[in-house]
Amino acid sequence: MPWNDRTKRRLKLRDLDILMAVIESGSMGRAARRLNISQPAVSKAIVELEDSLGVPLVDRSKRGATPTPYGLALAKRSVAIFNDLRQGVQDIDFLADPTKGEVRIGATEPIFSAMVSPTINRLSRKYPEMFFHIVAGDTATLYREVAQRNIEFAICRMIGRLPDDLAAEVLFHDAVAIMTSAKNPLTRRRKLTFAELAHEPWTLFPSDSFFGSVIAEAFRANGHELPRLTVASLSLYVQNELLATHRFLTVQPSFVLRDPSRNPPLKALPVALPNTPMPIGLITVKNRTLTPLAQLFIDNVRGFAKPLAKS
Repeated sequence: MPWNDRTKRRLKLRDLDILMAVIESGSMGRAARRLNISQPAVSKAIVELEDSLGVPLVDRSKRGATPTPYGLALAKRSVAIFNDLRQGVQDIDFLADPTKGEVRIGATEPIFSAMVSPTINRLSRKYPEMFFHIVAGDTATLYREVAQRNIEFAICRMIGRLPDDLAAEVLFHDAVAIMTSAKNPLTRRRKLTFAELAHEPWTLFPSDSFFGSVIAEAFRANGHELPRLTVASLSLYVQNELLATHRFLTVQPSFVLRDPSRNPPLKALPVALPNTPMPIGLITVKNRTLTPLAQLFIDNVRGFAKPLAKS
């Protein structure tokens, strides 16, 4: 029988375990006592293995059982198999423990600041053995990362069509607003027009992004081009540094105004943007089983989202 046909036959892990016990103990009887089974059961397991493979695995004699070269080769591989299985069980135990392990999360930068960062702060204090892997990106990037299973879930503004293999849970709805540092003199104005804002310095996401397109369309709808004095960047760090000068304006999600840790504190300007509140959602792969740690993280995120949903 060709070897590839032999390996297609079912080899029982229990039989491999018995073979290893026989080789290590040197006899069928000692292997039986070690495994707490009968000697005939040990002999039967060895015979079944030999029949499946078509080669003798042990030489029997009055002095005991000695492995043949075939038996030694199989036992060597069996050791590796059982070591891998033990490691696999340890990995499962590690993943099944919600107080440790690794969770891979995706989020847009504003959402990271508002919900992901405080969740990590809370859980890491209670469970210091947790490890968090964060992927930041726009909605399209996060959809792709979830679909490719590079991350377990994402939290982002739900823009465009959700891929068929993904599922979404709406956490809350949020609009976007024009805002600036609370120390900017413009925050004392009761009314502002786009004509006045056209002469102000701006720090914005690129025009091909969701936030960049919202403000560009708003200026055009009011008969103005996007202000020339504009710093375009995908980095919230860059935007925050410029906002800290108390001169620059920006467009960001309204929920950042309610972030008590925000520095500098921001305030919305009295200028309406032509947009309706959009859903902020939790994105996962349909029917995917999440690790307990991922589920624990999601439960905490829902807690941070509740006040935002009510406001």
